[in-house]
Amino acid sequence: MQLHTFQGKDELGAAAATAGAEQIRVDIERHGKANIVLATGASQFDTLSALVRSTAIDWSKVTVFHLDEYIGIGPNHPASFRRYLRERFADKVGPLADFHYIAGDTESPDAEARRLAQLIDHRDICVAFIGIGENGHLAFNDPPADFTTTAPYIVVDLDEQCRQQQMGEGWFDSFHAVPTRAISMSVNQIMKARTLIVSVPDERKAKAVHCAVEGPITPECPASMLQRHPDCRLYLDTESAVLVE
Repeated sequence: MQLHTFQGKDELGAAAATAGAEQIRVDIERHGKANIVLATGASQFDTLSALVRSTAIDWSKVTVFHLDEYIGIGPNHPASFRRYLRERFADKVGPLADFHYIAGDTESPDAEARRLAQLIDHRDICVAFIGIGENGHLAFNDPPADFTTTAPYIVVDLDEQCRQQQMGEGWFDSFHAVPTRAISMSVNQIMKARTLIVSVPDERKAKAVHCAVEGPITPECPASMLQRHPDCRLYLDTESAVLVE
């Protein structure tokens, strides 16, 4: 695991975006296309902002997979991750080869997970841009996370700390408005990406960063699984890195 620490979020985001963009550029150069995974949340603001400004990528050759989405939230809801990625990324980079959004408002979440699994099956993901939750989650794999499933996408229950984080970041007006379930890319599917670009700013993430970097590998800290990835690059600011030696 490579650790990179910066003074501010903008520097963190710029460095993370530059590293990820290089992986995308190389894949397009070698294979004529690239498959990537994008995350959402406050931790991704600066990384995505810098990524969309990259001039080295032919986005028409890039296929994007969506990391996670609430169940029961429509695509125009203020907290919708589809809306987030549409407004902050897809609308800004121009035509993509494809963007496989998660339909969280589907009548059958299990069927939607199977649909997504068929789309991503046998795809070589060159880079996944992800974060770490305050409870150590990866995507919406809250503790204790399922480290054994081989399903690419799964239906998960959101724990209280995760839901409190979503409210605290301003996505919902009240705790009770935060959905209790989501469709999430599984931990093992995330780990299949050749490069992981992990953007984690803010002091409120410091404990999660510590458990991910220096703790035992355990489902109680899902992000600890990152220790097993051969090319995981963790981008921190001075606040989120405060507990890492």
